[in-house]
Amino acid sequence: MSTDGTAPESAPLLRVVKGDPTAEELAALVAVVAARGAAAAVAAASSGAPRRRSAWGDPALAVRPVHSHGSNGWRRSAFPR
Repeated sequence: MSTDGTAPESAPLLRVVKGDPTAEELAALVAVVAARGAAAAVAAASSGAPRRRSAWGDPALAVRPVHSHGSNGWRRSAFPR
C-alpha cells in the first residue's frame, strides 16, 4: 500500500509487443500461461513428497505365501496374514 491508502501500480504480467490480437486470442494466451503456471506449481509442490507405489506393481505379491500345515491348514491359507 502506498502512503495515500491506494494500491501501488504494478507492471502487467503480459504485454503485447507486436500485432493487434483479438479478445479471444488474448484470452487463449492467458489461459495457456495460467495453466502452465499452475502445472509448474503443482510439480514443484509434489516433487518433495515420496510417491506411493501402486499395489499392482508390488513384487511381493508375486511370491507365494507359505501355507500352514496340519489341521485346518487349508482354511488358514485363505486368510491374509
